[in-house]
Amino acid sequence: MTFNPAQFAAANQATVDSLLSVANTALATAERIAALNLNTARSALEDTASGVKSVLGAKDPKEALAVQSSLAKPAVEKAVAYSRSVYEITSESQQELAKMVQAQFGDFQKSISSMIEMAAKSAPAGSEGAVAAIQNAIAAANSAFGNMNAIAQQFADAAQTNMAAVTKKIK
Repeated sequence: MTFNPAQFAAANQATVDSLLSVANTALATAERIAALNLNTARSALEDTASGVKSVLGAKDPKEALAVQSSLAKPAVEKAVAYSRSVYEITSESQQELAKMVQAQFGDFQKSISSMIEMAAKSAPAGSEGAVAAIQNAIAAANSAFGNMNAIAQQFADAAQTNMAAVTKKIK
């Protein structure tokens, strides 16, 4: 197997591109969550000021208590909406990162398979067992990665189902 500088440079460039994609996804997620937090804080401040004005405008304690009670349901609904938004942002980010990892793993599999094939062709006689062991290890790693992805998807589906159930109960 010979050293190919062009392949090495391409692999390094692909790694840098992947890291930039991950960093951009993380920053975009942080930006979305920061915007959500700012909007939620602004809304909560406005709702609190409005609620205080309503309670202070009540003519008697019974009316003040009724006004205060009427403010509870919208507050809970907004809290659920906030939680749902955070979940959606993180879920979308997780899915995007998972796609990147899968694509990278696919490229990695192709590269390793190609290298193993080249090594097997240039391997000395009698090394078939070692090559077969490496191929088995790669097959096991591929299987483990597939199982890991399936389990991660099951967790994501369960979380989505749970969030939908919570949202439905509160509405």
